[in-house]
Amino acid sequence: MEVDGRTYRTVWMEGSTVFLIEQNLLPFEFRIRESHNYIESCIAIQTMAVRGAGAIGAMAGFAMAQAFLQAPDENPLPFAENARKEIEATRPTARNLFYATERVFMAGLVSREKAVEEAQRIADKDAADSRMIGEIGNVLIPHGAKILTHCNAGWLAFVDHGTALSPVYVASERGKAVFVYVDETRPRSQGARLTAWELNKAGIPHRIIPDNAGAHLMSQGMIDLVITGADRIALNGDSANKIGTLEKAIMAKEYNIPFYIAAPTSTIDIKCRDGSVIVIEERDENEVLFQEGPDDNGQMHRIRVCSPGSGALNPAFDVTPAKYITGIITEKGLIKPSEENIINLIKP
Repeated sequence: MEVDGRTYRTVWMEGSTVFLIEQNLLPFEFRIRESHNYIESCIAIQTMAVRGAGAIGAMAGFAMAQAFLQAPDENPLPFAENARKEIEATRPTARNLFYATERVFMAGLVSREKAVEEAQRIADKDAADSRMIGEIGNVLIPHGAKILTHCNAGWLAFVDHGTALSPVYVASERGKAVFVYVDETRPRSQGARLTAWELNKAGIPHRIIPDNAGAHLMSQGMIDLVITGADRIALNGDSANKIGTLEKAIMAKEYNIPFYIAAPTSTIDIKCRDGSVIVIEERDENEVLFQEGPDDNGQMHRIRVCSPGSGALNPAFDVTPAKYITGIITEKGLIKPSEENIINLIKP
């Protein structure tokens, strides 16, 4: 994506250093962060400096490559194995993370150079798959469509192009008039901060809406289709995504509005039979209790926005059953979610 006249990927590697867009500062400040070793890369994932299924996967792959570069010349395997455990412990729900660490780890058993090559291959494929998802998903978007999305599954959530927003970008490129309703996506506000920032940079008309406004807009005929991303897709088509996605899927079903998941096949977990076994990450309650933003002078402040003395629950994801999903848009095509369709899709 282009920012201020320069083209960027969300995350990339040069030598042994990983560069990433610091997403915790957006949309108020655009800054490139450097990660010089796998521990720093783990921290970037854990603190959500990099976020989104594909971007996390690419970052994890680069972190695994960094670990092999850091490993001692003699007997590097124990170091690499420990690093893999640390990387995989950063975010438990995102399937792409485990996909990347496994592939880079196996490549690293051959050589350090192979580990770096595999990590780069994963990042390049993520960008290419995202673009293909846009081409396939564009067919589903009519001229003048009003689209609802939840969380951020745009360029920032992947290496480039994104998933849920990729069809929107392609539709806009093809001259279709599209309008996007952007769920704010509490408590981290990925929609209000990241999706809206992306759409603004791309010049695509949009409005940020409260998370609990979706059903009302659907009831008024203001939504033509819903597209979200996914962090893990089970073999039967159940899909984990940012908390609040399930509510949107249920309401879309009620109002006969198509509900699509957009994700690369690397997000599919064939070892996960259905959504009931997907691990749901529980994050710090302070993400709910506090909010952060700049004052009129640009100084960042963190303030409590909830009742003092009250605690909070903060599940980061929910699981949308396959019965609520109209279709899954992948780089290999559009399918109706079912075990048979998914098995056929991921065949070599």
